[in-house]
Amino acid sequence: MLKHFISLKYFSKKKLISLIKLTAEIKKNPQKFKNKLKGKKIGILFEKPSLRTKTAFYIGSYELGAFPIYFSPFEVNLGKRESISDVAKTLSRFLDCIVLRTFSHKTILELCETSAIPVVNGLTDLLHPSQVLGDLFTLCELRKDLKKIKFTYIGDGNNVCHSLLYAFSILGGKITVATPKKYSPNSAIVEEAKKISKISEAKINLVNDPFLAAKDADIIYTDVWVSMGKEKEKKERMKAFKKFQVNEEILKLAKKNCLIMHCLPAHRGEEITGSVLDSKNSVVFLQAENRLHSAKAILVYLLSK
Repeated sequence: MLKHFISLKYFSKKKLISLIKLTAEIKKNPQKFKNKLKGKKIGILFEKPSLRTKTAFYIGSYELGAFPIYFSPFEVNLGKRESISDVAKTLSRFLDCIVLRTFSHKTILELCETSAIPVVNGLTDLLHPSQVLGDLFTLCELRKDLKKIKFTYIGDGNNVCHSLLYAFSILGGKITVATPKKYSPNSAIVEEAKKISKISEAKINLVNDPFLAAKDADIIYTDVWVSMGKEKEKKERMKAFKKFQVNEEILKLAKKNCLIMHCLPAHRGEEITGSVLDSKNSVVFLQAENRLHSAKAILVYLLSK
């Protein structure tokens, strides 16, 4: 059966833990995986700008012995220059895997319908599972037990937030999400996560008070207030999120050694202050580094025999 990496919700606890362990093994002993995907061809098709995701999958492919080919937003123009179905069928004849970064989640689902090769979600407007896999590994590397820590997400109920909800619900962790009322996470995803939580005994807490959410937190995670494609909403969003900035005041409410996480890029002075981002509590650049190892793990999971 053809495997894809579209959403963490399709992973069991056992499979997700094995993927985190694979990421750890790849980081610890990269030479062991040097030619793991020798001869494979990886298409990196991005409709949205990217720094970390593009770098991770491009270099990751190369270091695994595969051949990466990058398609810029205007080269393919999915659904406009050519139908999504025709692109999927064509690339299936040339490549072994497609990493897609796109606006609409419907686009990646449509690509999967006709693709004869695995598809990786490099980001959609709904989910960002490759980012969160790297985040989970980072927490594991820092010896953080999801069942024992208070993990707090402060900001927009966006694609990263959605993937974090799936991850914590599957693994049985404790997550608090603080957003303005109008910018709460997708209700269908919240319901799915809560349903999964009944089995895993995860704790999901949604609030609209960032100060309450930050109290005694072990981890505080944030993301931009204005995601790509939401630029027209900037004025309204800046006003709504004014009290949701991760700053020194918020940090004082958390535990003394509370770690700060951010998927980047960061808008310093908006969702997070520069002093917090650069503080000793921050692990954001370790997160960025670990995206390489988690990208490799995804490719190995999908393509190795």
